[in-house]
Amino acid sequence: MLTSVDTDLIRVLADPLRLRIVTLLAQETLCTSHLVEETGARQTNLSNHLRVLRDAGVVETEPCGRFTYYKLRADVIASLAGQFAELAESARAAAGNKRSCP
Repeated sequence: MLTSVDTDLIRVLADPLRLRIVTLLAQETLCTSHLVEETGARQTNLSNHLRVLRDAGVVETEPCGRFTYYKLRADVIASLAGQFAELAESARAAAGNKRSCP
């Protein structure tokens, strides 16, 4: 039974730019230059968001010459999705439960 959802990971993904980055990386491995082009964000701002995603374990890096490529860790996203699926199942099972008011 699920006791909690990974709230730290939810906070990381709650930022619109970070969610956009994750969405882009779900489609292909990209370098910072590609992400700047796709998001329109400034390179320094984007680098800060990528650091947060990397620190949270959502993305991993792959050095390639003078560029750094970013790749989404699908297992982390799948784990979070599984936690939400368990939460939904718990809610379905408890649909008829109703606590009486004092």
